[in-house]
Amino acid sequence: MIAEIFPQHYDINGHSVFSTGTRERRMGFHRGSMSRYLADKLEIPCKDINDIRRFLNTCRVRRRKDISRRDHWQSPHEFEKARMGNCVDFSLWTWRLLLALGYAARFVTGKTGKFGEGHAWVMFEQKSGKWCLLEPQRSFLGLRMPRISTLRYHPQVSVGCTGKKVLYFEHEDRNTEPALRDLPGLVAEWLFIWFHFWTRLSYRLPLALAGRAWARARQVRVGR
Repeated sequence: MIAEIFPQHYDINGHSVFSTGTRERRMGFHRGSMSRYLADKLEIPCKDINDIRRFLNTCRVRRRKDISRRDHWQSPHEFEKARMGNCVDFSLWTWRLLLALGYAARFVTGKTGKFGEGHAWVMFEQKSGKWCLLEPQRSFLGLRMPRISTLRYHPQVSVGCTGKKVLYFEHEDRNTEPALRDLPGLVAEWLFIWFHFWTRLSYRLPLALAGRAWARARQVRVGR
């Protein structure tokens, strides 16, 4: 899902740093390792963001019991083969594909939600010059995300690329309370997007369930 970022609430640019902090280095997020994700071979052809979303819809979130190495970050090639991963794996693959499509994009780690849980996502610059937040793990919900949802994201460290040079940035935590005058429009947008999603789902879900039931019935008849 994609939504335009509010610059006043989200530090888009950050400030350039030579290296990341101790915690990020311990997780494998450091200068020596990030460049390998850019050189990794890609096998899934994607011509645009819609193609990226279609592939992500075939992937599933890795559950805790599926994790064999706690802090292992899959390369884009590994993720394409497994089609399963955590927020870091989803985001690294998406970041790599956006760069391949010519977008200025960054892989971002930070905190989200009410309790400030650690998370990873992607942000990229549109042709209009506006920066957008992309949440790879929620691609199944649709292409658009309500802009008010971006206020839950607090970037801490991001990685960009200019040509073959990897760049690192640290971000400040900004106030995420929208102005009262902006709330009616933001809430209306939130309601419209989710109404459209649930309307679509209420139409497609019965058809999908009927299709599965028909396929199982056919298998039973063939088995006889």
